[in-house]
Amino acid sequence: MDLRLSEKHLQFRDELRAWLKANLRRPWREEWRDPKATEDSLMELRRDWQRKLHKAGYLGMDWPPEWGGRGATPVEKSIFEAEMARADAPLILNFLGTSLLGPALIHHGTEEQRRRFIPPMLSADEIWCQGFSEPGAGSDLASLRCSAVLEGDSFVLNGQKTWTTLGLWADWIFVLARTDPKDRYGGISFILCKLDTPGVTVRPLRQITGESEFGEVFFEDVRVPRENLVGKIGEGWRVAMTLLAYERGAGSLALAYRYGYDLERLAIACKEIGRTDAAAREKLACLLVENEVMRANGIRMLANFADGRAPGAESSIEKIFWSEFDKRFRETALDLLGPGGQLRRSGADARTDVDWMREFLWSRAGTIYSGSSEIQRNIIAKRVLNLPQDGK
Repeated sequence: MDLRLSEKHLQFRDELRAWLKANLRRPWREEWRDPKATEDSLMELRRDWQRKLHKAGYLGMDWPPEWGGRGATPVEKSIFEAEMARADAPLILNFLGTSLLGPALIHHGTEEQRRRFIPPMLSADEIWCQGFSEPGAGSDLASLRCSAVLEGDSFVLNGQKTWTTLGLWADWIFVLARTDPKDRYGGISFILCKLDTPGVTVRPLRQITGESEFGEVFFEDVRVPRENLVGKIGEGWRVAMTLLAYERGAGSLALAYRYGYDLERLAIACKEIGRTDAAAREKLACLLVENEVMRANGIRMLANFADGRAPGAESSIEKIFWSEFDKRFRETALDLLGPGGQLRRSGADARTDVDWMREFLWSRAGTIYSGSSEIQRNIIAKRVLNLPQDGK
């Protein structure tokens, strides 16, 4: 297999790098550390950045042009994601819409739904959040209880969703709701709901990092038009699995760039504080090897995309690897840097270029969202290793 980029791909990469240099005001790390920055101002910065990318034709990279995409190859999409990471560009505000709901609508939505929702999704005129997890249905998502009862031409929603990323800034939410209480998987439907609909309440959740990017959403007799159903009644689980495969997979190459940068800063920081002993070097070497393994997994995913195969169980391998690696990476960083690694300061040295404590706290979430590590292991056991399911 020839893994070298073609001349066409190199040209695309160089054009993208030039565009980023001309349009990215400063790296996201600097924006986030600005003492004048607030959660709201950072969200608006991400919205403006998304609009720049959209105007330049860099959103919906691999979507068909008729749905606002670029019609790019999986290789070009991977180059785009890697270069965004390399430049430390902000994450677009509507990433849940473009990375999750968009592909779900292209695969399962009606033409009317695509025409209605995709253009404002790309332009950041309508921001989306995800209504999957519930207080009693997180890792075991199929046990969700939020109900949707069909009454005439409307669904009536009742229940609660939690850990709703960007809930406070979103305009719409895509919801998994139970339409048949007797059917565990076939009794779930996928419904689109506007958050200013009467009966919807959104509340912030304060995170351990001090931010409130997460929220919780309550539905009380919320009426949603039947036309906002994606797929058929009872097909929500199938739609969700398509969506989750895109959420869990195909990000390793970009992550490898981000971790590579942090690993370089960690090595410099260790040198600055005199942690150059053999044990420290061995720990850094292990992190480097693991990062390269993750990069190789990303190349394998890319090869599957290039062959026209949608992400399947292998996306679970990728998700569990990067999330568990992230946790090990951040724990190792704090171990090597000692108490100084827990301080958030301003300055130019390597220890202040990365907020090691915040990264450590955030790493705990990665093994839970998008399907916990335990769920990913179950998927791998069943669908990759074909292990028996009777527990013997």
